[in-house]
Amino acid sequence: MYSWKTVLLTIVALVGVKIWSPYLIDNVRWSYFDVLHETKEKQHVEDILLVNIDEKSIDKYGQYPFPRDIYSDTLWETHHSNTHVFNILFAEKDRFGGDEVFANALENRLTILSSAPTIQKETGNAPFVNTSVFGDGNIQDHVWNFSGLVSPIPQLQNSAWGMGVTVATPSVANTPNFDGTTRSVPLVIQANGQLYPSLGFETLRAFYDQPNYQTRVTQDAGIEWVKMGRDKPIQTTSSGDLMVSYWNHFDSISFADLKESDIQNKILVYGLTAEGLSNPISTPMGVMYPHEVQAHLIQTVSTGVQIQQSYYFEFLETVLLVIVLLLILVSVYKLPTAFSAITCLGIVAVQVGGSFYVWSSSLVLFDIFWSSISSIVVFGHASFNKYYRTYQEKMQIKKQFQKYLSPDMVEELQKDPSKLRLGGDKKEMTFLFMDICGFTPVSEHYKNNNDPEGLVNLINKYLDTMTKIILSHGGTIDKYMGDCIMAFWNAPLDCEDHAQKAVDASREISEKADELIKELEEQGLPRIDVGIGINTGECIVGNMGSELRFDYSVIGDAVNLASRLEGQTRNYDGIRVLLSARTAGLGKDHAYTRVDDIKVKGKEERVIIYTC
Repeated sequence: MYSWKTVLLTIVALVGVKIWSPYLIDNVRWSYFDVLHETKEKQHVEDILLVNIDEKSIDKYGQYPFPRDIYSDTLWETHHSNTHVFNILFAEKDRFGGDEVFANALENRLTILSSAPTIQKETGNAPFVNTSVFGDGNIQDHVWNFSGLVSPIPQLQNSAWGMGVTVATPSVANTPNFDGTTRSVPLVIQANGQLYPSLGFETLRAFYDQPNYQTRVTQDAGIEWVKMGRDKPIQTTSSGDLMVSYWNHFDSISFADLKESDIQNKILVYGLTAEGLSNPISTPMGVMYPHEVQAHLIQTVSTGVQIQQSYYFEFLETVLLVIVLLLILVSVYKLPTAFSAITCLGIVAVQVGGSFYVWSSSLVLFDIFWSSISSIVVFGHASFNKYYRTYQEKMQIKKQFQKYLSPDMVEELQKDPSKLRLGGDKKEMTFLFMDICGFTPVSEHYKNNNDPEGLVNLINKYLDTMTKIILSHGGTIDKYMGDCIMAFWNAPLDCEDHAQKAVDASREISEKADELIKELEEQGLPRIDVGIGINTGECIVGNMGSELRFDYSVIGDAVNLASRLEGQTRNYDGIRVLLSARTAGLGKDHAYTRVDDIKVKGKEERVIIYTC
């Protein structure tokens, strides 16, 4: 369960969520883009002025809507070099009969009026500028489509220099404005089968005196660009939306003060700001009024700012996500934990830094937020798996060897479990076999006294005492066979003086045996003794068995000889320990006495034996 394969499933799930792009992911993605937007330094714009119909204006001119002659007087009394953009609907006739005067003023000033799209039926068309469409795509399949327009009355339409639509991209899935935040504005929409420009876009066409619009539409990409006259094409989203740069700062003036001001050569954008007259719009830079959004659009188009968020970016983000997550997976399993953590943090830092760099240098919106979050998730999952597997290995080692190795040796194996891989190594080792001599009379004694528990306690005490001695000298307990102990040195950990350690252990065992014999004699029990056989030679050592169950053990002729030597101790009175010539030759103290040369089962040559 806890393997790298489960991490792969996590990676697949994270990539799938990225491709699926549910609301939560889109929300995080565009919230990150808003953060990037906020990092841009505010730029003061001198050519555009916001004209606010505010509380001061209402105090001066009375109840809204104002009579049209108020607008007429304002237009006549401002400098003729100004451009007037009304983000105000004049959809009904003036109740005071001032439409003719207002229309005359519109004709004598560069003015652009606004209309609003509607989903209601049977709304009239508005004057529109001819739009040429290039490419193999059908623009109606891509542009935002509305049933009609709420437009100024015909008298005013015919007098204004231009008319544009005030609309932000609808809040639908997979659009920049899906969460109600206006990040993009369509440059062109469709209503009643006709194409209409946005208010800001139409303002610039009229301002620069361009004759028409052109769009390029393809089947695959939708709307690729929109332009006016001979100007440079403006790259848009597939639906004709333009990402707006909201880092502009505009001066503003109350409509009440406009006639008394000396304003020249500016684009005046009129809008409602008085309480209850307008609904503010959410943008990446905070709440703004609709005419302020149009002002930002005008500035974005006029300066040629292109915030790039092409349709293929999400594909590139997905490819990057896969590469990054696989790199993290490999680093966790191939590198030490500290280095893999540094690698993960480095990858996240590079992504964040790269995203900020391409934004600051090229205004490219490249999302790395989900990739960064996914990187942390994969790192955490893979690290937990690695830790859990390591923990399992350590616990398995402890369970397998804590009874047969000293705590230090167990800890050493836990640090490097590779030493316990399934399979064996050929190496020289020293083996010790130890058995109780004269055990039968003791066993009969406890049997006759109906005390099997006492016999078991005696054996356990004997085995526990001798085991502790062997472990204290760095030996490994291979197995218990009744009252017999098999131990070895130089595995699983290397030990240069393994022969001497085995001999030292046998001497301490002999001393402890004297204490045990004396204790048993005091209890009136039959005398026992111990026999120890030690041999050094090559053998095969390792984990033997299957992947499901294995034991750490040894096989080889050297093991058999040690067992044979232990059995020979019964043939020599007063000798508890018999050593092979190889063991004696490797001993450091060389305090050995030759005992005999004997014929051992399984060997044709006679074996020289020693004691210590």
